[in-house]
Amino acid sequence: MIERYSRKEIKKIWEERNKYQIWLDIEIAAAKAMEKLNIIPKGVAAKVKKKAKINVERIHKIESKVHHDVIAFLTSITEKVGTEGRFLHKGMTSSDVLDTCFNIQLLQSGKIITKDIDELLKVLKNKSLKYKNTICVGRSHGIHAEPTTFGLKLASFYEEFQRNKKRLKNAIDEISTCAISGAVGTFANINPKVEAHVAKKLNLKVEPISTQIIPRDRHAFYFSTLGIIAASIERVATEIRNLQKTEIQEVEEFFDKKQKGSSAMPHKKNPILSENLTGLSRMIRSYVSPSLENISLWHERDISHSSVERNIGPDSTITLDFALDRLKNILKNINVYPKKC
Repeated sequence: MIERYSRKEIKKIWEERNKYQIWLDIEIAAAKAMEKLNIIPKGVAAKVKKKAKINVERIHKIESKVHHDVIAFLTSITEKVGTEGRFLHKGMTSSDVLDTCFNIQLLQSGKIITKDIDELLKVLKNKSLKYKNTICVGRSHGIHAEPTTFGLKLASFYEEFQRNKKRLKNAIDEISTCAISGAVGTFANINPKVEAHVAKKLNLKVEPISTQIIPRDRHAFYFSTLGIIAASIERVATEIRNLQKTEIQEVEEFFDKKQKGSSAMPHKKNPILSENLTGLSRMIRSYVSPSLENISLWHERDISHSSVERNIGPDSTITLDFALDRLKNILKNINVYPKKC
């Protein structure tokens, strides 16, 4: 996601250094389990934890030759660790690391987005109580209908985001699984106890039945939930945009003293933030379709989903985090004009 719509905390989750650190955590946890099962020598996990260093540039250089990201990563770690590094990844397949890592990143992002919703809910609650007796026109089909209150409008949004919070909690729970089951998911070359140990260590659940990958219906549910939250953001933004029209002007986005509305007409006060949220919401929802397409893969695995997820994972979560924060600030600073209601 471009810098303009990125916030620091969630952006870090999707940086390569964090991804490789999660890969390393998975490999160390798996190695520790293998030691306990006498599959690899004692002390490997401890030495890897002590000596391993993440060198993103070195990984890229190796990958340019071997054309495989996990092999490049393991090679770079072994260079630092020494001969004990050769015991890493024993019996595992790349998807064990990639899928478990991806789920952790989605889990980490989900926690930040949950916090964003909590902050938005506080603002919505305060504002709905503040304006509970502010009478305004209720409209159906865009035409004057019966009186309502601005507080009731906000209360409706509040309740909707309460539902979104529940949906996100369920989506996070759905995605919080771990698969360390080896090639095509049969555990032929790895003990299931390794998977159980890694899952416990990383606060995940064991994937009940995987092929070589974690089933993508889980991810489709997660991204669909993000799409619904984005649609809710647009519902609020659209109401603000409509109510800020010159002929209505019941509410107005905060406008700074030095702010300019147009290069040709600088006096204008346009609802640019709400319009921006409408566009960002469309983008987030556009990621739902490819996540659904990812469910159907060939046999036990293919990588047609991989390129999709490298894009929609960071882009959807980073954008939604930004959008929720922007909506919170719009509502926090919004101008309401009761005499025009």
